[in-house]
Amino acid sequence: METKRRQELYEVSGRLAKVALGREKADLVVQNGTLVNVYSGELLEHTDIAVAGGRVAFVGKAGHTIGPDTKLVDAEGRFLVPGLIDGHMHVESTMMTVTEFAKAALAKGTTAVFMDPHEIANVFGNEGVAWMHEEGQGVPLKVFTTYPSCVPAAEGLEDAGASLEVEDIEAGLRWEGVAGLGEVMNFPGVVYDDPKMKGEIEATIRAGKTVTGHFPSDDQQMLQAYIASGVTSDHETVTREQGLARVRLGMNLMIREGSAWQDVKEVIKVVTEDHAPTGNITLVTDDVYPQTLVDKGHINHVVRRAVEEGVDPVTAIQMATINTARYFNMERDLGAISPGKCADILLVDDLQQMVPSLVIADGAVVARQGRIVIPFPSYVYPEKARQSVQLARKLRPEDFRLRSKRTTAGAGAGAGGTSVVGTTRVKVIQVIENSARTASATAELTVKDGYIQPDPQQDVLLLACIERHKGSGDISLAFAKGFGLKEGAVASTVAHDSHNLLVMGTNEADMVFAASKLAECGGGMIAVKDGKVLGLVEMPVAGLMSDKPLDQVVEEVRGLEAGWKELGCTIHAPFMTFSLIALPVIPDLRISNRGLVDVTTFRLTDVEL
Repeated sequence: METKRRQELYEVSGRLAKVALGREKADLVVQNGTLVNVYSGELLEHTDIAVAGGRVAFVGKAGHTIGPDTKLVDAEGRFLVPGLIDGHMHVESTMMTVTEFAKAALAKGTTAVFMDPHEIANVFGNEGVAWMHEEGQGVPLKVFTTYPSCVPAAEGLEDAGASLEVEDIEAGLRWEGVAGLGEVMNFPGVVYDDPKMKGEIEATIRAGKTVTGHFPSDDQQMLQAYIASGVTSDHETVTREQGLARVRLGMNLMIREGSAWQDVKEVIKVVTEDHAPTGNITLVTDDVYPQTLVDKGHINHVVRRAVEEGVDPVTAIQMATINTARYFNMERDLGAISPGKCADILLVDDLQQMVPSLVIADGAVVARQGRIVIPFPSYVYPEKARQSVQLARKLRPEDFRLRSKRTTAGAGAGAGGTSVVGTTRVKVIQVIENSARTASATAELTVKDGYIQPDPQQDVLLLACIERHKGSGDISLAFAKGFGLKEGAVASTVAHDSHNLLVMGTNEADMVFAASKLAECGGGMIAVKDGKVLGLVEMPVAGLMSDKPLDQVVEEVRGLEAGWKELGCTIHAPFMTFSLIALPVIPDLRISNRGLVDVTTFRLTDVEL
């Protein structure tokens, strides 16, 4: 896309100059607005914007650019805001295809995103990345790709559907529209000179592109080694102190506010209390659910949250426009309303609320009052993309029984064949509400007939991770707490990052039913009780994305949320938290298809103590 936009600028630059001089007339003129100037930090009233060939030709009093065929838009004093840019996000987390996401994002004022499709990469590898990248090139939203760097995220600890090597990254970096390397999650590999990580980073630097990061650690020596290795940003910053440390070292601080991970309140203190310069700070979403897109917005919601926490509105807008463009070396085209740049313009009534009443992308009106007003191209994924759930065999109740190493099956059993033979102490994955991190907890659980039992009264649920890509038959079992389920089971093929089939419940019958139902429909998320579906979001595209329109996906997700609540769950965004319980690159304790993972040591560990 960079090459394409360079060519566009070369072709139209002569005309832009003529329009600026009044020698030719503009295609579009937006009149009488208040310009949000992200360069000077000013609000400039009574400003016009003349557009030609999809780019800005003139900013100021533009009457001399108006001809008989010029389209006019009266801003009526509304704020003229540059199109917003999300510097780090995963389209798959929206549960929609790129096309459907683009409709939702544009309507909220996002005109460019830098997506990291590492979710589909873990299922279909380079082929899956190519599908999403290709789809992104055809929509009115500017979709740039950061090529996935860590597939699988933790080699040796999990099994994904595919793997990407240095040569894949080198090839992908040559695709038009690939802006850099996706979040480098294997920070120990970077720091300790893993050949694959080193090769990927070096290839990206040679290509003159950006290496984006992921560093959930407070270790200052490792952080500086990580930066010195070529990684230049971090979106896993969750405290003010971490944020300040990154700013001081020249790292691009990406402050995240998604559906579940809400870091603005704490990390923005770097700006509001430490008064750090904001030129190297950007706002991102990372992971956003469909309901958030509809009810709150996209990157405009992150800007709103920064303003709510005390950031000046113009400064907040800078962090979601020009700062992001500069970070990805795309300031010539994006990030501001100035001559030569893409005419991505929002008309906003109130900078505190950041709700655009009109969205212009590349000089064309694409949305009014939150509704898309232009046709969108269609994109059809190949049939292979819908065949991603491959189980070795039909699941059985015994697949969800974890034998204790301290007892033998049937020991002490009475006439009915079932009895309590004792207890055992186990490690438990403790989830943390609104956080991507987990804690390592313990629990004393009952053992019946040699098998360790979940205990909903202690909020300890049985957890299973089933390999679903190659039909290997691998199933690992562990325990989790923090969700509050009192009955039933839940399951998901969205299980970051290897996206195996994740199941959690209070009883084996519902766990079998939930997992089997997802296998039948090609993947998704489900909540069940007593053999009945309470909520289901079908995601047949790679087991990650729905093929339905936004409004239908939103309704299905609301039904799923209600299902979780009926089972007793009380935490916010539970299925997002659940989907990350299998991510063995963020501390402390996780599950993979190979077993329980101690992320602090990057090793598999026993469930029983």
